Amino acid sequence: MSLRVLDPRQSAEGDALSRAPALSSLDGAVIGMLDNAKIGTARFYDHVADIMRKEYGVREFVRKRKPDATRPAPAAMIAQLSGADAIISGIGD
Repeated sequence: MSLRVLDPRQSAEGDALSRAPALSSLDGAVIGMLDNAKIGTARFYDHVADIMRKEYGVREFVRKRKPDATRPAPAAMIAQLSGADAIISGIGD
């Protein structure tokens, strides 16, 4: 009897991604918030936004909510967030 091990990972396609450079400051920044449509996300983001506004001087938040948690965000929604200085995407279970 033999044992066959399968590797579920896909091979990489396209160019390697790199992180965007860190913002030097959040003061006056516009922050995008992508809500994954789970029940606790909006409340969690309210709390995060309050802290970021009061303690770090964030000027504005652009908030978008995915249609549901199981699918990627639609391209139009990503485009609406693209003008932000930084984007937070999180889970609010």
